[in-house]
Amino acid sequence: MVKIPESELILNKDKSIYHLNLMPNHISDTIITVGDPSRVFMVSKYFDDIDFEMNRREFITHVGTYKGKKITVISTGMGTDNIEIFFTELDALANIDFRKREEKPKKKKLKVIRIGTSGALQDIPLGSHLLSDYAVGLDTLMCFYNLPQDDFENEVGKKLQEQVRLPFQPYVVRGSQELKEQIQGDDMLIGNTVTCPGFYGPQGRKIRLDLKNPKLMETLNYFHHKDMWLTNFEMETAGYYSLGRLLGHDVLSANAIIANRVKNEFAKNPTEIIDSLIKKVLDRL
Repeated sequence: MVKIPESELILNKDKSIYHLNLMPNHISDTIITVGDPSRVFMVSKYFDDIDFEMNRREFITHVGTYKGKKITVISTGMGTDNIEIFFTELDALANIDFRKREEKPKKKKLKVIRIGTSGALQDIPLGSHLLSDYAVGLDTLMCFYNLPQDDFENEVGKKLQEQVRLPFQPYVVRGSQELKEQIQGDDMLIGNTVTCPGFYGPQGRKIRLDLKNPKLMETLNYFHHKDMWLTNFEMETAGYYSLGRLLGHDVLSANAIIANRVKNEFAKNPTEIIDSLIKKVLDRL
């Protein structure tokens, strides 16, 4: 078994992993993630108890139980660059022997559920809760990894590259169908989520700077391949789905729709919308 060098798998003095500052015994098999560090407390306030807490950079971790089930909630910050750090280190906690610096022979499969806010690309009511079936990455994270994609996913990526006029092919990945069946109900929508590498220009917002693609919103709104339409966008889901596929974990993104970009609307009660989604996900785990 090949040993992982100290420069690649960086451990702190207490043997915790570098950015998350966690040790393998700190995490559970079910992980809830949130982008905003303040939302960790919105999740853990519903726990029966909290056994462990860690604050490091934007990565805040609470571990506790909810109705007897052990759950970890971690904040990641925004963007797929942060998700790459988070997911790589999370997998290492589960599947790397830190003492030997080797992969464990038997791999553990984690359940990772992202709970975050999102803007609608279609006529979806504010306050809706939407589970991401497919995720489409408009960022370049997967230019650095060998991501397997099926024919349908490749077709969507190629067609979208042409229509958005990107210098690279977007990556398209389906989330965990097992988790989707577990979490969804009649009160949740199923959609396909676009992950953007920024909040303003990459999502078609113009404040002072001119946009290179001023028709980005219109293109995404009308884009479809067969019966697949793009429903919403945010900044992390494609990173989750692709890394989950590569590392062998079940991943699902649950989105609280707090903006409708087609109608130029923003919710008056975004905190209530995300809070109700948190309770819904916790109860169905």
